[in-house]
Amino acid sequence: MPERPHLSIRDLHKQFVLHLLDGKRLTGFSDISFDVPHTRFVGIAGRSGSGKSSLLKCIYRTYLADGGSMLYRRADGSTVDLATADDDRMLDLRSGEIGYVSQFLRPTPRVRALDLAARPLLLRGVPLAEARERVADVFGRLELPRELWDGYPILFSGGEQQRVNLTRALVAEPRLLLLDEPTSALDEGLQERVVALLAEAGGRGTTMIGVMHDTALLAQLADVVITMEGGRIVDRQSSQVGSR
Repeated sequence: MPERPHLSIRDLHKQFVLHLLDGKRLTGFSDISFDVPHTRFVGIAGRSGSGKSSLLKCIYRTYLADGGSMLYRRADGSTVDLATADDDRMLDLRSGEIGYVSQFLRPTPRVRALDLAARPLLLRGVPLAEARERVADVFGRLELPRELWDGYPILFSGGEQQRVNLTRALVAEPRLLLLDEPTSALDEGLQERVVALLAEAGGRGTTMIGVMHDTALLAQLADVVITMEGGRIVDRQSSQVGSR
């Protein structure tokens, strides 16, 4: 019997109401349906404005979908619909099972990089020394200069902030990781390091959905690539990535 998907999305749609333009409605995306198997990487490609990032934000519940379902299978085997789950349930899932990496870090003022990236581990009760050690390992692999580890990310460059953002998500080892242009501010060498780290995360059991403009990089990571255009899925292709 086939294993149930980690996440199953059906008929999801989202519109935005522009209140400053007399309530004009814009379609973010519509009729989105696909399954995400456990430990697999589903890539989402498409031009700017095709609805990719809005879809990720609906899965993470930064946005509330207007209709459809997103059935997420938890670690205990139970299922929750992310489209209708209450805020407390979503906060619980974010703290323990679902991670998100955006293009831009929103750093907390006066919190040092090492402690900001370690926060998800500290919230789970991991001792401070162990949490910092795990963060330091990823910082090192992403070539974040050691002199920045005790600095404030609000003062960092975009690429440096992106490495802190990635580290914070990866050390938490979420069961589902959502990635919105996670390498946009990184050079080619660092992108390859991110590919290696994400592949390792998949090998440890993390399921991923990633939005990237770099189709070559996406092909390195994704088991399936979904292409969106005008808020709809127009193509699905299996990549050459082998089974994990």
